[in-house]
Amino acid sequence: MTSLGLDIDPAVDVSVSATLAAVEDALRSNVASADPLVAEASRHLMDAGGKRFRPLILALGAQMGDPSRAEIVPAALVVELTHLATLYHDDVMDEATVRRGAPSANARWGNSVAILIGDYLFARAADIAASLGPEAVHLQARTFARLVHGQIAETVGPRGSDPIEHHLSVIADKTASLIATSARFGGLFSGVTPAQVEALTGYGETIGIAFQLSDDLLDIASESVQSGKTPGTDLREGVPTLPVLYALADDDTDGAAVRLRELLASGPLVDDALHAEALGLLRESAAMKRARETVRTYAEEARAQLAGLPAGSPRRAMESLCDFIADRTS
Repeated sequence: MTSLGLDIDPAVDVSVSATLAAVEDALRSNVASADPLVAEASRHLMDAGGKRFRPLILALGAQMGDPSRAEIVPAALVVELTHLATLYHDDVMDEATVRRGAPSANARWGNSVAILIGDYLFARAADIAASLGPEAVHLQARTFARLVHGQIAETVGPRGSDPIEHHLSVIADKTASLIATSARFGGLFSGVTPAQVEALTGYGETIGIAFQLSDDLLDIASESVQSGKTPGTDLREGVPTLPVLYALADDDTDGAAVRLRELLASGPLVDDALHAEALGLLRESAAMKRARETVRTYAEEARAQLAGLPAGSPRRAMESLCDFIADRTS
C-alpha cells in the first residue's frame, strides 16, 4: 500500500491510495500562480516527491468514518501544503543545498525567494482551511504556532534543560503536531465521534514522534540513500539526534564508548575519516540500541491510543503502521 508498502486490507488500500492520488493531483493545481517564478518555485519540492506521510495519516484516520466525504482531500491539502511550507523555511535556516535529492529552493533561487514561497504555501493552506470552516482554521493556526515554537526551541537549544527531554519536546512540536492534526482532520471530516477524534489525535501525535525518531535513526543505520539523504548527514552537520544525545549522556568506560563521546563532543564531523569512524561506532553502540527501543516504545504507545477505536480493517491498518515504524531501523 502507498509508498510505505504496508500490508493491510485490500479495500482499505484501494480507498487510501485513491485519496492520496487525488491529493497529489490537487497539490499542483493549488499552488498555481500567474507569476511563472512563483509557480515554478512552489512546485519545486512537490515535484521532488516525498512520503506524503501526513496525507497518509489523514486518509487512514478517515477510514474510521466515511473517507469519501468531500472535505477529506482539501483537509489533506492543508496539512501537506503546511508541511511543504516549513521545508522551504527549514532549508533557509539550515543553509541546506539539497532537499529530496534535488537542489534546495534557497540554493536555486536564494533565501529571500525561498522564504516567500514558504509564505505563499502557508497562505494557500490557510485559504483552503477557511473553506473547511472555523474549526479547521483554528486548528491549522494553532498547529502552525506549535511548529514555530518547535523551530525556535531547536534554534536556541536546551538552555539548561535536559538535552534529551528538550530534543523530544522539539520533535513533538516541530513534527508530531502536524501529524496529530492530520489524524484529527481525518476523524473530524469523516464524521466519527468526538471520542474517536481524540483517540486519532493522540495516535497521530505519538506516531509522529516515532516516525521522526526512526527517520533520524535511518540516517545512521542505512547503507544507502534509504533515508532520503547520504547516510551520516546529521553527524557531518553536527545535528544532535537521539542516538547522539544518548551516547553523549552515557558514562560507559568501554573504549569504544569513550572514543565515540570524544568524536561527538568535537562538533560537526566534516573530516571523512573521523566521520566514518564515528558512524561505525554509533551504529554498534548501546546508544543506538537504546534509541531503537525508544522508537518502539512510542510506536507501542501509538498503538495503545487506538484502543478506543472500533476493531476492524482501518484500525489494523494503523496498527500496521506502528509495526512498520518500529521495525524500519532494526
